[in-house]
Amino acid sequence: MGHHHDHGDGHGHHHHGKGASKKALLVSFIIISLFLIVEVIGGFLTNSLALLSDAGHMLSDASALLLSLIAIHFAARPPTAKRSFGLHRFEILAALINGVTLVVISLIIFWEAYQRFFDPPQVASGKMIIIATIGLLANIAAAFVLMRGDYKDNVNVRSAFLHVLGDLLGSVGAIVGGILMWSFDWYIADPLISVIVAVLILLSAWRVTKDSVNILLESTPSQIDLTLVESKLSQLAGVTKVHDLHIWTVTSGFDSLTCHLIVEDHLPSYPLLNEALELLRHDFGITHATIQIENSSVQHGDLHCQVGADPHSHEAEHHCQEKKRSE
Repeated sequence: MGHHHDHGDGHGHHHHGKGASKKALLVSFIIISLFLIVEVIGGFLTNSLALLSDAGHMLSDASALLLSLIAIHFAARPPTAKRSFGLHRFEILAALINGVTLVVISLIIFWEAYQRFFDPPQVASGKMIIIATIGLLANIAAAFVLMRGDYKDNVNVRSAFLHVLGDLLGSVGAIVGGILMWSFDWYIADPLISVIVAVLILLSAWRVTKDSVNILLESTPSQIDLTLVESKLSQLAGVTKVHDLHIWTVTSGFDSLTCHLIVEDHLPSYPLLNEALELLRHDFGITHATIQIENSSVQHGDLHCQVGADPHSHEAEHHCQEKKRSE
């Protein structure tokens, strides 16, 4: 009965919103890059670490956007004999690099702020407020543009959006710090705001890095319950067992599933296969599935034990030994 594939509209779904995402990333990259230059010059002229830390965040934004654009370009390339999934994973690697970059930038800001706490230097607060306000407007514009892309379903666009959102909050912090220094000569506000910005950067870094690592480790997508998928497939009329069930994410919006369904000996496979594919598509949004239909005549060597069971438990071990003996 062999393997049966459903490519469905999996690739179509994956590419949905790609054009809009690419345009959004490009426009955001131009906006952020222009104002990054303004903030770096402004940070040195005003002697403000808060502005420079915001500029550091803007640099990571620009890098994130550029990496995302490169990733979308590579992901659009067709699959080859050596890379059957194409270069879709490049997108996830880009998001991972973005996350690690954010961590490094935040650590640099922490160190510089720590040194400034003991001897806060004077800051040209008036100019700082003006430059930070321009930065805020740039971030609002970039965030608005990215929201028009596929930022909800695409981890790469979402990572860029989170960069910009964190930077937007950093700009607000720099404005608040500028006002405090301008009003009260409270120059310790500068390193204090910088630390808050660094914490924001770390939070977005954690989210992006965690999502990227989970995808690279081929973890089950967070929105899908593996045991529920197994349960629903098991409930299909004629299915006696589900095994070797794996669900993973190739790249954002492109989930894949493979499994074996053991069915009653007298049943034809194709009607049941169509039922299973429709269930996966309708209930879980999985449109790229490879399902092997088997009956009692098919024997395996080492079967993976039940999804819900602990593979090291006595029951699971006994189950596997029984299978080996029955060959």
